[in-house]
Amino acid sequence: MEEQFSPRVKGIEISGIRRIFEAAGPDSINLGLGQPDFDTPQHIKDAAIAAIRAGKTGYTANTGIPELRDAICAKFKKENEVQYGPDQILVTAGASEALHIVMQALVSDGDLVLCADPGFVSYAALATIAGGRPIGVPLDETFHIDLERAQALMDGARLFALNSPANPTGAVESGESIKALVEYANDAGVTVISDEVYEHFVYGKKHVSAARFGDNVITINAASKTYAMTGWRLGYLAASPEVVGQCLKVHQYCQACATSISQYAALAAYTGDQTPVRQMRDEYRARRDLLCKGLSDIGFSFPVPEGAFYAFVPMKPALVQKVIDRGVILTPGSAFGANAPDYARLSYAASRENLMRALDRIKTATGE
Repeated sequence: MEEQFSPRVKGIEISGIRRIFEAAGPDSINLGLGQPDFDTPQHIKDAAIAAIRAGKTGYTANTGIPELRDAICAKFKKENEVQYGPDQILVTAGASEALHIVMQALVSDGDLVLCADPGFVSYAALATIAGGRPIGVPLDETFHIDLERAQALMDGARLFALNSPANPTGAVESGESIKALVEYANDAGVTVISDEVYEHFVYGKKHVSAARFGDNVITINAASKTYAMTGWRLGYLAASPEVVGQCLKVHQYCQACATSISQYAALAAYTGDQTPVRQMRDEYRARRDLLCKGLSDIGFSFPVPEGAFYAFVPMKPALVQKVIDRGVILTPGSAFGANAPDYARLSYAASRENLMRALDRIKTATGE
């Protein structure tokens, strides 16, 4: 019998990021995956081990353990100047699950979902799976959201996916731009999904949370990047109790709860020593400077990333393939939307030594 698959699933592709990552050879330098190369800080690992030894290995409340939700509320108040209560927090299996359940809860068939193009790969795919229609919002020449064009697309839309600091571009939106975007979205009846997973990795600018400017914002974040906990799969969303209640329905049936051990590890992350976060940020800044100078010396011209740990560099597909053939794994711009086929994303979440080796190989590839 021939299997019949959902058009929503058949209409999307496997992530270009993962496909490149999994094809890497043994001598490859992987600048293709957005994963910190740091280890999870020791006090966080110790908390997980303690939770295992204490037998905290069963189901938790669907919304997450109360202590963690309280800690997330305290983090929002201290770091983001946003007031959330525990009933407004839903702990998820990474920011990816949070994005998925928000789309499932809020998007109806045919709804327009706006997202930056180029932008993070998951937004358009998850909107499609939910039955929505993703619409790319063009960026300006510095990779920031073009407010006029964004506003022109907003009437009749359901959601706007905002990502600052941004993947893949490293752009950080100003507080003024975010305020204008949220207020216009509110007037147009659009809910803003603010994906803030890179909030602590900002260089010379300031991260501003969209929820400061309106109740039409759903904030999504995770421990993954901030604390080098990608494999722990621990994220969360923050929104009105009504939104959380509807998202909880999807969460209950697809996940039940985030992993108990990861929740206790995250509790230690959010309440413990934040020195490792600052150390990672400073190292990423140094790596950014090294990579950007090296690329500039080779002859590439592009906006210096203001946050996250990616450089988005003009690079024709033929050159991208030559660089990959030389053993440097990077992600073609086509993976991030229709507007950047002649770009590539390079992650500098790699050691300085590997970045130097990668630059040598890229230089060789450009001369071929």
